Formats: sequence, structure tokens, C-alpha cells
Amino acid sequence: MKNVETSTVGKRGAIVIPAKLRRRFGIEEGDLVIVEEREEGVLIRRAIALPLESYSPERKAEFLLSNTVDAKDYARARAEVNKLGLDPDAIPHRRPSRK
Repeated sequence: MKNVETSTVGKRGAIVIPAKLRRRFGIEEGDLVIVEEREEGVLIRRAIALPLESYSPERKAEFLLSNTVDAKDYARARAEVNKLGLDPDAIPHRRPSRK
């Protein structure tokens, strides 16, 4: 049988996860957890938060210009970069190969 332990619900719904289980699942003070509703009850598991990169208009322009596949696509990307208020020629990028 799996390890079964009891805990009490405190003020504001706080639940103490027994130390043995925290160690086993790598849950430490300050960690984020996911609390998921299940048919049979509540599942609590460790969560991981990853930082997100926020792209500047210049970086967005670089993506638009560098990921084009042909001359027509490149022309559309240049127009989009102009709409961002940027000069496409001032953005370092890779041009599509001429086929």
C-alpha cells in the first residue's frame, strides 16, 4: 500500500504536507504547487515556473524578416516591420536565399 498520512486544514485552507512526502517529491518552502480538482478529490503536485522572454519590437522585426521563405514572403515581412515603425534595413537579419 502507498504511504498514507493525515494532515489538518488550517486557517485560510492551509494544509501541511508531511515532511516525508515533501522530501520524496522535492517540495520546499516557497515552491509553487498545482492544485488540481479530480473526481476522487484534490491532487497537489509540484509546479515549475519558467521565465518568459518579452520581445522588443526590434526582436519581433528580426523574427519576421529572418523567417521568410521566398521573395514574396520577405516583401510582406518588410511591410509588417514598417508597420512597427521600424526600418527593415536597420534590423540585422537573414534574407531568404534566391532560388
